[in-house]
Amino acid sequence: MNPANTQQQKQQHAIGMIERLAPEKLSAVVNLLEVLLDPLDRALANAEIDDEPVSTEELQDIEASREWFKHNKGVPFEQVVAELGLTMEEVTSYKEPF
Repeated sequence: MNPANTQQQKQQHAIGMIERLAPEKLSAVVNLLEVLLDPLDRALANAEIDDEPVSTEELQDIEASREWFKHNKGVPFEQVVAELGLTMEEVTSYKEPF
């Protein structure tokens, strides 16, 4: 059996079960899923969609960036964190102040 197919079948099965839940139980499932997701996934899932149109200047910047990366190697995130005087633990455990 194809592992990707199995994953897709599991996702479809989960979606089907979620669609049949009563509203009060759906809330509990959403809370559980939020706990299961790692912090980055949770932040991405809760982020607002950027629906602003891309300006000509932004498109030029994107193309310039793509061209730069064709000829240069990127800087690893861990290196950027270290250059800022932080540790990966500080970055991964950061919580927004409320």
